[in-house]
Amino acid sequence: MRSLAPFRRKGRNRFPLLALLLLAAAAFGQGSIINAVRAAIAQNDLAGAEKMARGYQARTGPRPDLAAAISWLARAQLAVRNLDRADALATEAQEMASRFLKAQKLDDDPWLPTAVGAAIEVHSQVLAARGERPEAIAYLREQLKRWNGTSLPERISKNINLLNLEGKPAPALDTSKWLGSVPPPSLAALRGRPVLLFFWAHWCSDCKAEIAIVAELRKAFAAQRLAVIGPTRLYGYAKGGEDASPEQEKVYIEQVRGQFYGALADMPVPFGASNFIAYGASSTPTLVLIDRAGIVRWYHPGSATKAELEAHLRQTLAK
Repeated sequence: MRSLAPFRRKGRNRFPLLALLLLAAAAFGQGSIINAVRAAIAQNDLAGAEKMARGYQARTGPRPDLAAAISWLARAQLAVRNLDRADALATEAQEMASRFLKAQKLDDDPWLPTAVGAAIEVHSQVLAARGERPEAIAYLREQLKRWNGTSLPERISKNINLLNLEGKPAPALDTSKWLGSVPPPSLAALRGRPVLLFFWAHWCSDCKAEIAIVAELRKAFAAQRLAVIGPTRLYGYAKGGEDASPEQEKVYIEQVRGQFYGALADMPVPFGASNFIAYGASSTPTLVLIDRAGIVRWYHPGSATKAELEAHLRQTLAK
């Protein structure tokens, strides 16, 4: 579990800032309380973060944005290994979100998926931390069925894969659609070669930074015949977050690919949501290393340094 250290900020004068953020939350409504809570968590002030959320709750009562803010508190408590408190907050966030789901769909509100998704994630990780990994995986699979057809399957699949994918055969890629002129090979066709899957998104700045590392390592491991496959998908918008039809967005993705991914211009790009669901790529980039026998050896949502990725590549090649 990621620690809170990366979110800390320097400086002594934190409380006036938090007070201002809380005033902003009261003035501007939905979403601002989440920013205020996250700012307090970033300063490692979990007690202050919860105090703000409870003050907001006393004034407004249950709200979707409050449920999302409480889910952030749950994640923060999990990060410092307060398992009981994390689980209690996750349950509270999910129960509060459920009140609103009686009259609307999950994705009708911008904050309900955050609240429910984080609550599911935290509860599963609490189970795993308590040594109940099979129960955690069973719970996540049950939730995957429950929330099929919403925005949550990728996130839930990510958590299943974090607990269960390494050491298992890699899920097959859907290669029926692709970008560029060359169809991507199946994983079966790549058996006998190490494979790096690089899940990316057109809006993802971390992906654009990571591609230089991936290109450098592909060249360094050319003698080992390292194959790099770069799945991507549609998100419903294009430049500047403007709504776009599938065809418009696809044109934009090709433009982004040409501008930022030239170092791997020949990288096969399977195209579609199904690969992201299968691999739980709710975070981009997501990196997956598969050995010559088709077994997943490393599953990593998020960016990786060159040293980190190279080390895992060498471990994969040693299998």
